[in-house]
Amino acid sequence: MDLFDHINAHEETTPLAERLRPASLDEMVGQEKLIGPEGIVRRFIETGRLSSLILYGPPGTGKTTLGRLVADATGSRFVPISAVFQGVREIRDALRQAQEDRKFHGARTILFLDEIHRLAKNQQDALLHGVETGDVILIGATTENPSFEINNALLSRSRVFTLEPLGAEEIGKILDRAMSAPRGLAPLNLSLDPEAREILSRYARGDARVALNTLEIAARLCRGTIIGAQEVEQALQEKPLLYDKGGEEHYNVVSAFIKSMRGGSPTAALYWLARLLEAGEDPLFIARRMVILASEDVGNADPRALQVAVAAMQAVHFVGLPEGRINLAQAAVYLATAPKSNASYRGLGEAQAEVEKSGALPVPLHLRNAPTRLMKAWGYGKEYRYAHDFPGGFTDQDYLPEELHGRVYYRPTGRGYEKTIQERLDFWDKLDRERKPPDKK
Repeated sequence: MDLFDHINAHEETTPLAERLRPASLDEMVGQEKLIGPEGIVRRFIETGRLSSLILYGPPGTGKTTLGRLVADATGSRFVPISAVFQGVREIRDALRQAQEDRKFHGARTILFLDEIHRLAKNQQDALLHGVETGDVILIGATTENPSFEINNALLSRSRVFTLEPLGAEEIGKILDRAMSAPRGLAPLNLSLDPEAREILSRYARGDARVALNTLEIAARLCRGTIIGAQEVEQALQEKPLLYDKGGEEHYNVVSAFIKSMRGGSPTAALYWLARLLEAGEDPLFIARRMVILASEDVGNADPRALQVAVAAMQAVHFVGLPEGRINLAQAAVYLATAPKSNASYRGLGEAQAEVEKSGALPVPLHLRNAPTRLMKAWGYGKEYRYAHDFPGGFTDQDYLPEELHGRVYYRPTGRGYEKTIQERLDFWDKLDRERKPPDKK
Protein backbone atom coordinates (compact mmCIF):
# COMPACT_ATOMS: atom_id res chain seq x y z
CA MET A 1 0.00 0.00 0.00
CA ASP A 2 1.32 3.44 -0.96
CA LEU A 3 2.04 5.64 2.06
CA PHE A 4 -0.12 8.34 0.53
CA ASP A 5 -3.18 6.08 0.84
CA HIS A 6 -3.31 7.38 4.42
CA ILE A 7 -4.26 10.81 3.14
CA ASN A 8 -7.82 11.36 2.03
CA ALA A 9 -8.65 11.33 -1.64
CA HIS A 10 -9.06 15.09 -1.92
CA GLU A 11 -5.71 15.85 -0.32
CA GLU A 12 -3.99 13.18 -2.40
CA THR A 13 -4.86 15.04 -5.58
CA THR A 14 -4.01 18.46 -4.14
CA PRO A 15 -0.30 19.33 -4.29
CA LEU A 16 1.46 19.67 -0.95
CA ALA A 17 2.34 23.31 -1.68
CA GLU A 18 -1.37 24.11 -2.12
CA ARG A 19 -2.45 22.18 0.99
CA LEU A 20 0.08 24.11 3.06
CA ARG A 21 -0.79 27.55 1.72
CA PRO A 22 -0.83 29.83 4.81
CA ALA A 23 -4.27 30.65 6.18
CA SER A 24 -3.13 33.84 7.91
CA LEU A 25 -0.34 36.40 7.78
CA ASP A 26 1.17 34.88 10.92
CA GLU A 27 1.60 31.57 9.10
CA MET A 28 3.58 33.15 6.27
CA VAL A 29 7.33 32.70 6.42
CA GLY A 30 9.59 35.55 5.33
CA GLN A 31 8.73 39.00 3.94
CA GLU A 32 9.01 40.59 7.38
CA LYS A 33 9.26 44.09 5.89
CA LEU A 34 5.80 43.67 4.41
CA ILE A 35 3.89 41.47 6.84
CA GLY A 36 5.89 41.56 10.07
CA PRO A 37 4.54 43.39 13.14
CA GLU A 38 5.52 46.73 11.61
CA GLY A 39 5.09 45.64 7.99
CA ILE A 40 3.42 48.11 5.68
CA VAL A 41 1.02 45.59 4.11
CA ARG A 42 -0.05 44.43 7.57
CA ARG A 43 -0.75 48.05 8.52
CA PHE A 44 -2.82 48.51 5.37
CA ILE A 45 -4.92 45.51 6.36
CA GLU A 46 -5.31 46.54 9.98
CA THR A 47 -6.41 50.05 9.06
CA GLY A 48 -8.59 48.87 6.19
CA ARG A 49 -7.06 51.52 3.95
CA LEU A 50 -6.22 49.36 0.99
CA SER A 51 -4.81 50.64 -2.25
CA SER A 52 -3.88 48.83 -5.42
CA LEU A 53 -0.63 46.91 -5.15
CA ILE A 54 1.96 45.48 -7.49
CA LEU A 55 3.81 42.56 -5.88
CA TYR A 56 7.18 42.04 -7.53
CA GLY A 57 9.36 39.05 -6.74
CA PRO A 58 10.66 35.67 -7.91
CA PRO A 59 8.45 32.56 -8.01
CA GLY A 60 7.49 30.86 -4.78
CA THR A 61 7.88 33.87 -2.49
CA GLY A 62 4.20 34.21 -1.57
CA LYS A 63 2.68 36.71 -4.00
CA THR A 64 -0.53 34.75 -4.60
CA THR A 65 -0.80 33.76 -0.95
CA LEU A 66 -0.42 37.36 0.15
CA GLY A 67 -3.13 38.45 -2.28
CA ARG A 68 -5.55 35.85 -0.90
CA LEU A 69 -4.76 36.74 2.69
CA VAL A 70 -5.35 40.45 2.06
CA ALA A 71 -8.77 39.58 0.63
CA ASP A 72 -9.65 37.28 3.54
CA ALA A 73 -8.47 39.73 6.19
CA THR A 74 -10.49 42.59 4.70
CA GLY A 75 -13.62 40.61 3.86
CA SER A 76 -13.18 41.29 0.16
CA ARG A 77 -14.22 39.11 -2.73
CA PHE A 78 -11.10 37.55 -4.27
CA VAL A 79 -11.13 37.27 -8.05
CA PRO A 80 -7.99 35.62 -9.46
CA ILE A 81 -7.12 36.04 -13.13
CA SER A 82 -4.00 34.71 -14.83
CA ALA A 83 -2.67 36.81 -17.68
CA VAL A 84 -1.17 33.60 -19.09
CA PHE A 85 -4.54 31.97 -19.74
CA GLN A 86 -6.98 34.89 -19.69
CA GLY A 87 -7.06 38.30 -21.25
CA VAL A 88 -8.80 41.64 -21.60
CA ARG A 89 -12.28 40.15 -22.04
CA GLU A 90 -12.11 38.31 -18.71
CA ILE A 91 -10.69 41.41 -17.02
CA ARG A 92 -13.56 43.56 -18.30
CA ASP A 93 -16.10 40.97 -17.17
CA ALA A 94 -14.53 40.96 -13.70
CA LEU A 95 -14.55 44.76 -13.56
CA ARG A 96 -18.20 44.91 -14.60
CA GLN A 97 -19.17 42.38 -11.90
CA ALA A 98 -17.11 44.27 -9.30
CA GLN A 99 -18.86 47.51 -10.20
CA GLU A 100 -22.28 45.88 -9.73
CA ASP A 101 -21.26 44.26 -6.43
CA ARG A 102 -20.03 47.59 -5.12
CA LYS A 103 -23.07 49.53 -6.32
CA PHE A 104 -25.82 47.14 -5.22
CA HIS A 105 -24.25 45.19 -2.34
CA GLY A 106 -21.49 47.45 -1.03
CA ALA A 107 -19.03 44.62 -1.57
CA ARG A 108 -15.34 45.22 -2.14
CA THR A 109 -13.50 43.20 -4.80
CA ILE A 110 -9.82 42.41 -4.96
CA LEU A 111 -8.81 41.59 -8.52
CA PHE A 112 -5.68 39.48 -8.34
CA LEU A 113 -3.93 39.55 -11.71
CA ASP A 114 -1.17 36.97 -11.82
CA GLU A 115 1.68 37.44 -14.31
CA ILE A 116 0.42 40.96 -14.99
CA HIS A 117 3.53 41.64 -17.07
CA ARG A 118 2.17 39.22 -19.69
CA LEU A 119 -0.38 41.84 -20.66
CA ALA A 120 0.82 44.33 -23.24
CA LYS A 121 0.96 47.87 -21.88
CA ASN A 122 -2.01 48.94 -23.97
CA GLN A 123 -3.97 45.94 -22.62
CA GLN A 124 -3.18 47.09 -19.09
CA ASP A 125 -5.17 50.23 -19.85
CA ALA A 126 -8.32 48.12 -19.45
CA LEU A 127 -7.66 48.14 -15.69
CA LEU A 128 -7.38 51.89 -15.29
CA HIS A 129 -11.02 52.86 -14.99
CA GLY A 130 -11.84 50.20 -12.39
CA VAL A 131 -8.79 51.12 -10.33
CA GLU A 132 -9.42 54.85 -10.68
CA THR A 133 -13.07 54.62 -9.57
CA GLY A 134 -12.34 52.19 -6.75
CA ASP A 135 -14.54 49.45 -8.18
CA VAL A 136 -11.65 47.05 -7.59
CA ILE A 137 -8.50 46.91 -5.55
CA LEU A 138 -5.93 45.60 -8.01
CA ILE A 139 -3.19 43.29 -6.76
CA GLY A 140 -0.87 42.51 -9.64
CA ALA A 141 1.81 39.83 -9.29
CA THR A 142 4.90 39.87 -11.49
CA THR A 143 8.34 38.30 -11.68
CA GLU A 144 9.53 41.08 -13.99
CA ASN A 145 10.65 44.58 -13.03
CA PRO A 146 7.46 46.72 -12.88
CA SER A 147 9.41 49.77 -14.04
CA PHE A 148 9.81 48.14 -17.43
CA GLU A 149 6.71 45.95 -17.69
CA ILE A 150 3.86 47.98 -16.13
CA ASN A 151 2.61 51.13 -17.83
CA ASN A 152 3.13 54.43 -16.06
CA ALA A 153 -0.56 55.19 -15.64
CA LEU A 154 -1.10 51.96 -13.72
CA LEU A 155 2.08 52.38 -11.69
CA SER A 156 1.02 55.87 -10.62
CA ARG A 157 -2.19 54.40 -9.17
CA SER A 158 -0.50 51.53 -7.34
CA ARG A 159 2.04 50.84 -4.64
CA VAL A 160 4.91 48.55 -5.67
CA PHE A 161 6.25 46.11 -3.09
CA THR A 162 9.20 43.78 -3.59
CA LEU A 163 9.10 40.24 -2.20
CA GLU A 164 12.55 38.84 -1.50
CA PRO A 165 13.62 35.24 -2.22
CA LEU A 166 13.28 33.12 0.90
CA GLY A 167 16.52 32.25 2.66
CA ALA A 168 17.63 28.68 3.31
CA GLU A 169 16.62 29.04 6.96
CA GLU A 170 13.13 30.17 5.99
CA ILE A 171 12.77 27.32 3.50
CA GLY A 172 13.84 24.98 6.30
CA LYS A 173 11.01 26.26 8.51
CA ILE A 174 8.52 25.59 5.73
CA LEU A 175 9.86 22.05 5.33
CA ASP A 176 9.55 21.46 9.08
CA ARG A 177 5.95 22.62 8.98
CA ALA A 178 5.23 20.34 6.05
CA MET A 179 6.55 17.35 7.98
CA SER A 180 4.50 18.12 11.11
CA ALA A 181 1.27 19.61 9.75
CA PRO A 182 -1.84 17.38 9.71
CA ARG A 183 -2.66 18.69 6.25
CA GLY A 184 0.95 18.05 5.26
CA LEU A 185 2.97 14.86 5.66
CA ALA A 186 2.31 14.25 9.37
CA PRO A 187 -0.13 11.37 8.67
CA LEU A 188 2.72 9.47 7.00
CA ASN A 189 4.81 9.39 10.20
CA LEU A 190 7.97 10.19 8.28
CA SER A 191 10.98 12.23 9.39
CA LEU A 192 13.33 14.34 7.31
CA ASP A 193 17.04 13.63 7.60
CA PRO A 194 19.03 16.82 8.48
CA GLU A 195 21.28 16.43 5.44
CA ALA A 196 18.26 16.02 3.18
CA ARG A 197 16.69 19.10 4.79
CA GLU A 198 19.85 21.12 4.11
CA ILE A 199 19.97 20.00 0.47
CA LEU A 200 16.33 20.90 -0.08
CA SER A 201 16.67 24.25 1.69
CA ARG A 202 19.58 25.21 -0.53
CA TYR A 203 18.36 23.80 -3.84
CA ALA A 204 14.96 25.45 -3.61
CA ARG A 205 16.80 28.71 -4.37
CA GLY A 206 14.33 30.75 -2.37
CA ASP A 207 11.24 29.13 -3.93
CA ALA A 208 8.94 27.55 -1.33
CA ARG A 209 6.87 25.83 -4.00
CA VAL A 210 9.92 24.06 -5.43
CA ALA A 211 10.94 22.92 -1.94
CA LEU A 212 7.51 21.49 -1.12
CA ASN A 213 6.99 19.85 -4.50
CA THR A 214 10.39 18.17 -4.23
CA LEU A 215 9.70 17.08 -0.65
CA GLU A 216 6.41 15.52 -1.75
CA ILE A 217 8.15 13.52 -4.48
CA ALA A 218 10.90 12.44 -2.08
CA ALA A 219 8.25 11.23 0.38
CA ARG A 220 6.71 9.08 -2.33
CA LEU A 221 10.13 7.61 -3.09
CA CYS A 222 10.81 6.84 0.57
CA ARG A 223 10.81 3.09 1.40
CA GLY A 224 11.37 3.48 5.12
CA THR A 225 10.46 6.06 7.72
CA ILE A 226 13.21 8.62 7.02
CA ILE A 227 13.39 10.84 3.95
CA GLY A 228 17.12 10.91 3.30
CA ALA A 229 19.54 12.60 0.95
CA GLN A 230 19.18 9.75 -1.56
CA GLU A 231 15.42 10.30 -1.95
CA VAL A 232 15.92 14.06 -2.24
CA GLU A 233 18.62 13.58 -4.88
CA GLN A 234 16.31 11.30 -6.83
CA ALA A 235 13.51 13.82 -6.55
CA LEU A 236 15.84 16.56 -7.74
CA GLN A 237 17.16 14.25 -10.47
CA GLU A 238 20.66 15.38 -9.66
CA LYS A 239 23.33 14.80 -7.03
CA PRO A 240 24.05 18.00 -5.09
CA LEU A 241 27.65 19.08 -4.92
CA LEU A 242 29.43 19.88 -1.67
CA TYR A 243 29.25 23.63 -1.62
CA ASP A 244 27.73 25.34 1.37
CA LYS A 245 28.49 22.99 4.25
CA GLY A 246 28.67 25.34 7.20
CA GLY A 247 29.33 28.17 4.78
CA GLU A 248 33.04 27.44 4.32
CA GLU A 249 32.86 25.66 0.98
CA HIS A 250 30.73 28.47 -0.41
CA TYR A 251 33.53 30.95 0.19
CA ASN A 252 36.17 28.50 -0.99
CA VAL A 253 34.56 28.03 -4.40
CA VAL A 254 33.79 31.74 -4.84
CA SER A 255 37.37 32.58 -3.87
CA ALA A 256 38.73 30.10 -6.42
CA PHE A 257 36.50 31.61 -9.12
CA ILE A 258 37.65 35.17 -8.42
CA LYS A 259 41.32 34.25 -8.17
CA SER A 260 41.17 32.28 -11.42
CA MET A 261 39.90 35.35 -13.29
CA ARG A 262 42.39 37.62 -11.53
CA GLY A 263 45.21 35.24 -12.38
CA GLY A 264 44.33 35.00 -16.07
CA SER A 265 43.04 31.40 -16.32
CA PRO A 266 39.84 31.23 -18.38
CA THR A 267 39.76 27.44 -18.09
CA ALA A 268 39.81 27.49 -14.30
CA ALA A 269 37.33 30.37 -14.25
CA LEU A 270 34.87 28.31 -16.30
CA TYR A 271 35.37 25.27 -14.08
CA TRP A 272 34.64 27.18 -10.86
CA LEU A 273 31.75 28.98 -12.57
CA ALA A 274 30.29 25.57 -13.42
CA ARG A 275 30.72 24.48 -9.80
CA LEU A 276 28.88 27.57 -8.60
CA LEU A 277 26.00 27.08 -11.03
CA GLU A 278 25.65 23.34 -10.43
CA ALA A 279 25.60 23.93 -6.70
CA GLY A 280 22.67 26.31 -7.05
CA GLU A 281 24.35 29.66 -6.47
CA ASP A 282 22.30 32.74 -7.27
CA PRO A 283 23.48 33.82 -10.75
CA LEU A 284 23.11 37.47 -9.83
CA PHE A 285 25.52 36.95 -6.93
CA ILE A 286 28.05 35.56 -9.43
CA ALA A 287 27.46 38.51 -11.76
CA ARG A 288 27.93 41.02 -8.92
CA ARG A 289 31.29 39.46 -8.04
CA MET A 290 32.40 39.88 -11.66
CA VAL A 291 31.29 43.53 -11.71
CA ILE A 292 33.48 44.14 -8.66
CA LEU A 293 36.45 42.31 -10.20
CA ALA A 294 36.11 44.30 -13.43
CA SER A 295 37.04 47.48 -11.53
CA GLU A 296 39.16 46.04 -8.75
CA ASP A 297 41.47 43.84 -10.84
CA VAL A 298 41.08 44.89 -14.49
CA GLY A 299 40.40 48.58 -14.02
CA ASN A 300 41.59 50.95 -16.72
CA ALA A 301 43.88 48.37 -18.25
CA ASP A 302 40.68 47.48 -20.15
CA PRO A 303 37.80 49.89 -19.41
CA ARG A 304 35.45 47.70 -21.46
CA ALA A 305 35.67 44.99 -18.81
CA LEU A 306 33.23 46.85 -16.57
CA GLN A 307 30.83 47.27 -19.48
CA VAL A 308 31.00 43.54 -20.21
CA ALA A 309 30.44 42.60 -16.55
CA VAL A 310 27.50 44.97 -16.10
CA ALA A 311 25.98 43.81 -19.39
CA ALA A 312 26.28 40.19 -18.22
CA MET A 313 24.53 41.05 -14.96
CA GLN A 314 21.70 42.78 -16.83
CA ALA A 315 21.44 39.87 -19.28
CA VAL A 316 21.20 37.32 -16.46
CA HIS A 317 18.51 39.39 -14.77
CA PHE A 318 16.64 39.63 -18.07
CA VAL A 319 16.80 36.02 -19.31
CA GLY A 320 17.39 34.08 -16.07
CA LEU A 321 18.66 30.52 -15.93
CA PRO A 322 19.49 28.28 -17.67
CA GLU A 323 20.35 30.57 -20.61
CA GLY A 324 21.91 33.18 -18.35
CA ARG A 325 24.85 30.85 -17.72
CA ILE A 326 26.01 31.62 -21.30
CA ASN A 327 26.25 35.33 -20.47
CA LEU A 328 28.17 34.55 -17.28
CA ALA A 329 30.60 32.33 -19.18
CA GLN A 330 31.32 35.01 -21.77
CA ALA A 331 32.00 37.61 -19.10
CA ALA A 332 34.16 35.26 -17.02
CA VAL A 333 36.38 34.45 -20.01
CA TYR A 334 36.66 38.13 -20.96
CA LEU A 335 37.67 39.14 -17.45
CA ALA A 336 40.13 36.28 -17.12
CA THR A 337 41.91 37.20 -20.37
CA ALA A 338 41.81 40.99 -19.95
CA PRO A 339 44.99 42.90 -18.99
CA LYS A 340 45.01 43.59 -15.27
CA SER A 341 45.50 46.69 -13.17
CA ASN A 342 44.47 47.57 -9.64
CA ALA A 343 45.93 51.08 -9.90
CA SER A 344 42.58 52.83 -9.48
CA TYR A 345 41.60 50.65 -6.52
CA ARG A 346 45.02 51.04 -4.91
CA GLY A 347 45.00 54.79 -5.53
CA LEU A 348 41.62 55.15 -3.85
CA GLY A 349 43.00 53.34 -0.82
CA GLU A 350 45.89 55.79 -0.60
CA ALA A 351 43.54 58.77 -1.00
CA GLN A 352 41.25 57.45 1.74
CA ALA A 353 44.24 56.99 4.03
CA GLU A 354 45.21 60.63 3.36
CA VAL A 355 41.68 61.82 4.18
CA GLU A 356 41.75 59.88 7.41
CA LYS A 357 45.14 61.36 8.26
CA SER A 358 44.64 65.01 7.25
CA GLY A 359 40.88 65.38 7.67
CA ALA A 360 38.64 67.67 5.62
CA LEU A 361 41.11 70.08 4.06
CA PRO A 362 39.50 73.22 2.60
CA VAL A 363 38.63 73.29 -1.08
CA PRO A 364 40.92 75.81 -2.87
CA LEU A 365 39.09 79.05 -3.66
CA HIS A 366 39.63 78.77 -7.40
CA LEU A 367 37.77 75.42 -7.43
CA ARG A 368 34.73 76.65 -5.52
CA ASN A 369 31.52 77.46 -7.32
CA ALA A 370 30.36 81.08 -7.12
CA PRO A 371 26.61 81.24 -7.79
CA THR A 372 26.14 84.54 -5.88
CA ARG A 373 27.74 88.00 -6.05
CA LEU A 374 28.87 87.71 -2.43
CA MET A 375 30.68 84.47 -3.10
CA LYS A 376 32.46 86.08 -6.03
CA ALA A 377 33.49 88.93 -3.74
CA TRP A 378 34.98 86.37 -1.37
CA GLY A 379 37.15 85.06 -4.18
CA TYR A 380 35.22 81.91 -4.98
CA GLY A 381 36.15 80.71 -8.49
CA LYS A 382 38.78 83.43 -8.93
CA GLU A 383 41.63 82.46 -11.24
CA TYR A 384 39.90 79.21 -12.22
CA ARG A 385 41.17 78.22 -15.65
CA TYR A 386 38.63 76.55 -17.94
CA ALA A 387 40.49 73.65 -19.55
CA HIS A 388 38.72 73.95 -22.91
CA ASP A 389 40.13 77.45 -23.37
CA PHE A 390 43.68 76.11 -23.58
CA PRO A 391 45.50 74.20 -26.35
CA GLY A 392 45.00 70.47 -26.00
CA GLY A 393 42.14 70.96 -23.52
CA PHE A 394 44.66 71.01 -20.66
CA THR A 395 45.90 73.67 -18.28
CA ASP A 396 48.56 73.61 -15.56
CA GLN A 397 46.19 74.07 -12.66
CA ASP A 398 46.34 72.60 -9.17
CA TYR A 399 43.25 70.68 -8.10
CA LEU A 400 44.34 69.35 -4.70
CA PRO A 401 44.25 71.26 -1.40
CA GLU A 402 47.38 73.36 -1.01
CA GLU A 403 48.74 71.03 1.69
CA LEU A 404 48.73 68.11 -0.78
CA HIS A 405 50.37 69.69 -3.81
CA GLY A 406 52.52 67.20 -5.62
CA ARG A 407 50.81 64.10 -4.25
CA VAL A 408 50.07 61.27 -6.69
CA TYR A 409 47.54 58.52 -5.99
CA TYR A 410 46.95 57.06 -9.43
CA ARG A 411 49.94 55.36 -11.06
CA PRO A 412 49.05 53.54 -14.29
CA THR A 413 50.69 50.16 -14.72
CA GLY A 414 51.51 50.47 -18.40
CA ARG A 415 49.46 47.35 -19.16
CA GLY A 416 46.64 47.41 -21.70
CA TYR A 417 44.88 50.74 -22.07
CA GLU A 418 46.73 52.11 -19.06
CA LYS A 419 49.76 52.40 -21.33
CA THR A 420 47.78 54.99 -23.30
CA ILE A 421 46.72 56.70 -20.08
CA GLN A 422 50.35 56.91 -18.94
CA GLU A 423 51.38 58.43 -22.27
CA ARG A 424 48.64 61.05 -21.92
CA LEU A 425 49.70 61.91 -18.37
CA ASP A 426 53.33 62.18 -19.48
CA PHE A 427 52.28 64.50 -22.31
CA TRP A 428 50.29 66.71 -19.93
CA ASP A 429 53.23 66.80 -17.55
CA LYS A 430 55.45 67.94 -20.43
CA LEU A 431 52.96 70.69 -21.34
CA ASP A 432 52.80 71.73 -17.70
CA ARG A 433 56.58 72.15 -17.52
CA GLU A 434 56.72 74.05 -20.82
CA ARG A 435 53.98 76.51 -19.85
CA LYS A 436 55.26 77.33 -16.39
CA PRO A 437 57.49 80.40 -15.99
CA PRO A 438 61.18 79.51 -15.45
CA ASP A 439 61.08 80.50 -11.77
CA LYS A 440 58.24 78.03 -11.10
CA LYS A 441 59.73 75.03 -12.89
